[in-house]
Amino acid sequence: MNIVILAAGMGKRMQSALPKVLHPLAGKALLSHVIDTARKLSPTKLCVIYGHGGEQVPQLLEAKGLAFAKQEPQLGTGHAVMQAVPQLDDNAPTLILYGDVPLTTAASLQRLLDIAGVDKLGILTVNLDNPTGYGRIVRDSSDKNAAIKRIVEQKDASEQERAIREVNTGIIVAPTALLKKWLANLSNKNAQGEYYLTDIVASAVADGVEVVSAQPDHAWETHGVNSKVQLVELERVHQHNIANALLEQGVTLADPSRIDVRGTLTCGRDVTIDVGCVFEGDVTLADGVRVDAYCVIHNTSVGAQTHIRPFSHFENAVVGEACIIGPYARLRPGTVLAEDVHIGNFVEVKNSEIAAHSKANHLTYIGDSTVGSRVNIGAGTITCNYDGVNKSRTVIEDDVFIGSATQLIAPIRVGQGSTIGAGTTLTKDAPAEKLTVSRAKQITVEGWQRPVKIKK
Repeated sequence: MNIVILAAGMGKRMQSALPKVLHPLAGKALLSHVIDTARKLSPTKLCVIYGHGGEQVPQLLEAKGLAFAKQEPQLGTGHAVMQAVPQLDDNAPTLILYGDVPLTTAASLQRLLDIAGVDKLGILTVNLDNPTGYGRIVRDSSDKNAAIKRIVEQKDASEQERAIREVNTGIIVAPTALLKKWLANLSNKNAQGEYYLTDIVASAVADGVEVVSAQPDHAWETHGVNSKVQLVELERVHQHNIANALLEQGVTLADPSRIDVRGTLTCGRDVTIDVGCVFEGDVTLADGVRVDAYCVIHNTSVGAQTHIRPFSHFENAVVGEACIIGPYARLRPGTVLAEDVHIGNFVEVKNSEIAAHSKANHLTYIGDSTVGSRVNIGAGTITCNYDGVNKSRTVIEDDVFIGSATQLIAPIRVGQGSTIGAGTTLTKDAPAEKLTVSRAKQITVEGWQRPVKIKK
């Protein structure tokens, strides 16, 4: 089948230079949500109609199998679909979606496709307690299965028609050859001077084509975004759905209303997540992982039984089993921790591998390093890996003890089993199994007095 996604609107109420359909919901553009859902239906042609924002839409959403057509000027929904006509296969039906309606599910769309088949005009409708502002679905009788005769807009509806609670969502599927004919016959003789897609319903009835409907599982599947207020409302709906799914899988959430998943979160058994945590990109938490409050985890896998303490921040990292991380720890891209590694408060690790049972518990920077097993890195230790132009590597072999306030000037190797005394600045390789110390001799200056501030 063909799928056309209308994404050309300006979105004036968003008060933003960014095209409306590119605003993020759960870390992903509104339009990307719609495209991902469309792909689940395996279309043979997927065409996005863009307009406002120029080339930003096709540039940011380049993807295999995605076609684009520009609507300029923008003269209504019917005119938008007209731009896709040259790309549509007459032998397959065409489904029309909207780039600012991000939460429609593939299951609800499949229900519409099934009832429409290849020869009917199908409309996704929804019953609303307050249908004000929506086009009403007018049927031959009050029977919910009666044939659809037309769609009447709010401003044109009679008092009786305004009482109808079944409304048009704008999502339709139609036989493509007939759709092209109906589009060609659209008129813009109305107050807005636009070509309305809803006018094809009257054309279908006139041609004797049956107009059928299906309804989504939830009303929020059809809600669009026209303002930042509506964007936030749908964000909370989406996060609520994610939280419920996690709970059903057995994940313990301290408060389902205080978790944000902006990507994919995969959890094993007995995972516990405290309040205020943000998960971005692809995150995997294995069995028994505990994530304390206010952690941000981006594109990271965490091994079983690991405990992440509060206010820790991970990005593009791999964390092994039974580790203890944080609080206030930062794992930057390229960090790989083996099992039972301890990374404590205000410790930053970047582009480094740390082997099993090693510890850096306080106020330390480990960058561009390879750290062996059972290494203890004292508080205030810094790997000095950047000379202002080039980055060099630090290698710390197994069973090394590094005293506090030590600087390791890369490139450098610390031999197995060696001990580095506190306060050492290491500029040459340290031999294995020996104590290496680099300090100035301590002296006391007799008769010295602290300077006194001169008052002006």
